[in-house]
Amino acid sequence: MAFAAEARQPGSGIAARNCGKRVRKLRTRQHKETSVQRSIELLKESQAMLEGHFLLSSGRHSDRYFQCARLLEYPDRAEEALMKVGARLRDALSSGELSFDLVVGPAMGGILPAWILGRSLGLPAIFTERDEAGKMSLRRGFEIRQGQGILIVEDVITTGKSSGECAEALRAAGGHVVALACIVDRRAEGIPVEWPLYAAATLPASSWDAAECPLCARGEAFVKPGSRKMPGV
Repeated sequence: MAFAAEARQPGSGIAARNCGKRVRKLRTRQHKETSVQRSIELLKESQAMLEGHFLLSSGRHSDRYFQCARLLEYPDRAEEALMKVGARLRDALSSGELSFDLVVGPAMGGILPAWILGRSLGLPAIFTERDEAGKMSLRRGFEIRQGQGILIVEDVITTGKSSGECAEALRAAGGHVVALACIVDRRAEGIPVEWPLYAAATLPASSWDAAECPLCARGEAFVKPGSRKMPGV
């Protein structure tokens, strides 16, 4: 009996629960790190991580470009890269942390990632696209309910410009954006986004305004691999 009493010393149950929480948190972090590393491996296997001199869709210049179309060329790899993002989003929906029932990707880069996550979450997936004037719009008969919760999905986020333009179009249609997801978050330190962000991989990459680009200063020509039309390019 004395031995049993020792096992019930005050605070022992609390200590055990706290220890269990720490172990679960550690396992979650390790699992997330493993998932991110695997996403990076998939990008490399697909030759989606390029080095050179690039003009980004944001208008900035960079020495690194993530051509996620090369990853999306392989549906199995793309689905694997976004699998853990889908799991985290399902958890957020189940816990009530997030509430949305529509997935939207800005064209072109966001169309396939949005479809993959929509399929994973069992939700419809649509897209916004630029009209003749270059403004991001909701077209092709797609409709949004007033106040409908929406997840925006991108391939790559650098400044969040495309996401913001997509959100503006969705708000104009009555939607309510609650979160953002992507394959690669390449934002530099200090660049915020308006919503909770769920990324398969976070890989900050240098980028510069054209006037401050060291590659331009060395006379290196740039290439523009993205789909957005830009003046003078």
